[in-house]
Parts: sequence; structure tokens; C-alpha cells
Amino acid sequence: MLNERVMEDPRSVSSPRRVLSLSRKRKGTLSFPEPDDKASGFGPSGEHGPKPSEVYGFVGSISTVVATVIFLVWAYVPEPWLHAIGIFYYPSKYWALAVPTYAMVTIVLAIGFYIGLNFMATPPPTSLNTIFDEYSREPSSFEPSAEGDEQPIEPISDIGINQINDLMFNDQK
Repeated sequence: MLNERVMEDPRSVSSPRRVLSLSRKRKGTLSFPEPDDKASGFGPSGEHGPKPSEVYGFVGSISTVVATVIFLVWAYVPEPWLHAIGIFYYPSKYWALAVPTYAMVTIVLAIGFYIGLNFMATPPPTSLNTIFDEYSREPSSFEPSAEGDEQPIEPISDIGINQINDLMFNDQK
């Protein structure tokens, strides 16, 4: 009787035994998810577990870490140590420097060729092709009607270079 009063007293210490006994006194309610409820991912539709992209990402990251560790061990551990642990067949240490160097030079050359091709494909600054192309539109004569306050949007057109120069370089005070 004294023990029940202590357990029901809200000021008493909350111990795991007390929480367990209180949870037994309550009636548990069991709820089943609706068939349309797919928010949790564990519905009756069977759509649970990792997505394939998540699995591929995890395997890819683990493989990268393992390959990096193997490369660093091969590149930096002296040959007598490798022989002592039973590793006798491995590529020459020359390739530990040659492959990354070749890869970096290839990337730098590819970027250089890409920039060079873009310069070759770009017209010179004096060409009118830098101002006009096949999609350029001259402004059409547009006269809004005087019907009420609403005015339609003007058709899309390019602003002429002379208007741009007037706006930018004329002294307007």
C-alpha cells in the first residue's frame, strides 16, 4: 500500500521500474497504417529498404576508401616490409608517381584544348555576328490603344546598339 502511494506520487523519483509498471497499467492502443499511407516507407505496399542509388553510393564510397588505402600502402611502404607480410607481386613503384602525373597533365591539356576551341568558335569582336544573329528582332511599330488604364505588353524585340550607346555614353543630366 505504501509502495503504491509512492509510485502514484508525481514528486517521486522516476525509475525504469516505475515507468514499466505505469506502462503496464495503461491500455495500449494498436493502430494499423492506412493502405494509402506511404510517408513512412514501411507501409503494406512492401516499399521498404534502401534505394538502389543509396546502395551504389555506399558501395562506391567504401570502394574508393579501400582503393585509396591500398594505393597508399603500395606507394609508401618499403618493399622489404611488403615482402615480410607476404606480398611479392605488385606493380613497379614508378607507376605510383607516373599515373597521377599523367592524369593531371591530361586534364590540364583537355582544359587548354577546350578553351582554345571556344576561342576558335567565337567570332572576332569587330564582327556584327556578336551583335546580331538569326534570332534578332527589330522592334515592331507598336501603338497601344487608348482603352482604359490597361495596356498590353509590348512584343519582345532586341534593343538596337545605337540606343544602348546613347543610354550608356551620352551625357544626360
